[in-house]
Amino acid sequence: MTGRTLLATALCAFLGAPAFAQDFGFAGILSNTNQGEDLPTLILGSGKPISDGPIELESGKVYELEIESDGSAELALEGPGFFRNIWVNEVVVNGLEIRPYGLESVEFDQAGTMEIEFIAIRPGQYFLRIPGSSGDAQRVDIAIR
Repeated sequence: MTGRTLLATALCAFLGAPAFAQDFGFAGILSNTNQGEDLPTLILGSGKPISDGPIELESGKVYELEIESDGSAELALEGPGFFRNIWVNEVVVNGLEIRPYGLESVEFDQAGTMEIEFIAIRPGQYFLRIPGSSGDAQRVDIAIR
């Protein structure tokens, strides 16, 4: 059962909707028509830039952010302001889906890929950066409009 199917089933049960309602798909914020554009993959590597430039998101849209680490160093991304102003649906690591209440940072101890599916909520200027870094290449600015 996919994450969205599981969520639809739970919502139908919670709202008292008939079980067949989930067969019609999502409406509103989680619908397939509410998908934002593809986001650039963020790359974590020792001394490498995280992204080619800033990222712009639209409030209320669903996005999937892919983060790749080349394993050259133990690296993390922090962005508490960003993570507090999105709703995280799931984090996928090695095919395992995690449904957290919230995030403040993520860390890679070795090479790998992580996908974070989320809904942009509160408009503003945010960032993700490698903790303790000061260079512009070690940070990506994110605007939610």
